[in-house]
Amino acid sequence: MKIIKYSFIGIVSFLILFVSVFAQKDIPKNVLVTKYTNEHSKFMPLMGMNVHYRDEGNALDTIPLVLIHGTSSSLHTWEKVVSILNTNSYGNKRVITLDMPAFGLTGPNPENKYDYENYNAVIDSLLIKLKVNHCMIGGNSLGGGIAWHFAVAHPSKVDKLILIDASGYPKKNEKGSLGFKIAQIPVINNLLLYITPKFLIQKSIEGVYFNKSLIQEATVTRYHELLLCEGNRSAALSLFKNPFVQNTEWIKTIKTPTLILWGREDGLISVENTKLFNQDIQNSKVVVLDNVGHVPNEEAPQAVADAIYAFIK
Repeated sequence: MKIIKYSFIGIVSFLILFVSVFAQKDIPKNVLVTKYTNEHSKFMPLMGMNVHYRDEGNALDTIPLVLIHGTSSSLHTWEKVVSILNTNSYGNKRVITLDMPAFGLTGPNPENKYDYENYNAVIDSLLIKLKVNHCMIGGNSLGGGIAWHFAVAHPSKVDKLILIDASGYPKKNEKGSLGFKIAQIPVINNLLLYITPKFLIQKSIEGVYFNKSLIQEATVTRYHELLLCEGNRSAALSLFKNPFVQNTEWIKTIKTPTLILWGREDGLISVENTKLFNQDIQNSKVVVLDNVGHVPNEEAPQAVADAIYAFIK
């Protein structure tokens, strides 16, 4: 019994020392607002939050493209794609992006609610305040799942749907990323509230990129610092502990013209999912990008912009 007692005391002591040495404090939101906003950034009071969004391109475009980021990401993941679509060669498309609750500069939901219904309510509320009655909506990863749920909930408001390496079907043999795996380990994941080393973010990004050479230090720093934005780690952990419940059968009800865009080397959500989406959504087409991973919008923004433009023009 003494051995067990002393072993337990030793482990607890080690954890206390480890946390005290490597613990990282939250970064005040106002500091990150200064660093990660630009001339297009705005904040909209919605559902008890101050939602960070950008409304760029042709203001006279009454059917804008709304793009939704994935887990642990932010609207910055779309910057390169948006900059291309905003040029005259691509019709100067109006594009709306936003930081979803729990992420980026929007931060946590005060009611700690993170599910498709709540996220759809945020998007719909934003569009209503922007006086947008019809839109085209797309998303990457979890953002893709949010996009198709929005299309199911508001079919009359969505003219076209774009799914980029989107969630929707049960996972099979995908390897996933290191960060996702740790965040789903009971007890240990609670340490992420205090210890979130930058190398872990680096490894997580490497897990979703195919071409690792494209990962820039500034990108890793942004992901890391926005995760440390006050309240975001707790919100993200809550989201990981309570995965979104999705009804795959609802996908079959989608009648909206849909682009299914995927990175062939996606190790997080297999390219095989393109076949499932294509079978279940009647009016859909598939585009697969070679030598691209889970976030084509970051790895291959030109190819993504080209595919989107060809689909919506």
